[in-house]
Amino acid sequence: MGNAGRNGGEYYTPRPLIRAIVAVTAPRLGETIYDGAVGSAGFLCEAFEYLKATNPKRTTAQDRTLQERTFYGKEKKSLAYVIAIMNMILHGIEAPNIIHTNTLAENLADVQEKDRFDIILANPPFGGKERKEVQQNFPIRTGETAFLFLQHFIKMLKAGGRAGIVIKNTFLSNTDNASVSLRQKLLEECNLHTVLDCPGGTFIGAGVKTVVLFFEKGTKTRKVWFYQLDPGRNMGKTNPLNDADLAEFIALQKTKADSPKSWSVDVAAIDPKTFDLSVKNPNGGEEIAHRSPQEIMDEIAALDAESAEVLGNIKALL
Repeated sequence: MGNAGRNGGEYYTPRPLIRAIVAVTAPRLGETIYDGAVGSAGFLCEAFEYLKATNPKRTTAQDRTLQERTFYGKEKKSLAYVIAIMNMILHGIEAPNIIHTNTLAENLADVQEKDRFDIILANPPFGGKERKEVQQNFPIRTGETAFLFLQHFIKMLKAGGRAGIVIKNTFLSNTDNASVSLRQKLLEECNLHTVLDCPGGTFIGAGVKTVVLFFEKGTKTRKVWFYQLDPGRNMGKTNPLNDADLAEFIALQKTKADSPKSWSVDVAAIDPKTFDLSVKNPNGGEEIAHRSPQEIMDEIAALDAESAEVLGNIKALL
């Protein structure tokens, strides 16, 4: 569900992580929800299930709003676009508002208030490189796909809007001009209230670590609450992330409490030259778990088999 890049490819975002991101952003009936890198529409489907569960007694008008004027997405790749439409229909969203387009081809200067959304949930592809003509659409020009998407998401949020965005953890500390400028933009235009640091292996087969940025648009960041997710085991195909792994994060995030895995950083203490937001747990270092080459090969084989199965199911429906 949702995308994470592997040389321009995709990985499915684990459903427990999607559920946690949806829970923290806490959508409400009547709010619009958007994913500009919709992939297989995992975030939108999970938000639909969340809204149904938290609002079991709905009026006919509310149901119509939920069906027709709540969920919006864009997807560049043809196969992912088809899967997104099918996934939403299978979840009960009868007429998905998904557009087959290259989100990054849109000039941010053309975005108007009517184009903005209350909530943005996304895991944009990372590791890709965008052409110069695409970069011209953004105030902070960079070839990194995920960084362009982050600018798009900030622009597409309404004032007071909320976002949960998955991104490479190197975004927090990269020293290139684009990364520094983008961190400054995020801190000055939004309240980056929470950073969830995900362990290696969260995305099966992916060789990079990720964080989830939770922010609200319209007020400067004063303090950032960090949570270092540590399930206490090596993550992988046979030990995927589960809901229990994220229960403490969801509970502590409500009050942003300190714990052995969580702490807060005052933005006033951040270096204004670099805006470095590196995850540095003051309560202890992180143990890096290295997987064996055989584990990695087994996961790649399993992912290939899953892809073949999904394609087979799609062909059977056509």
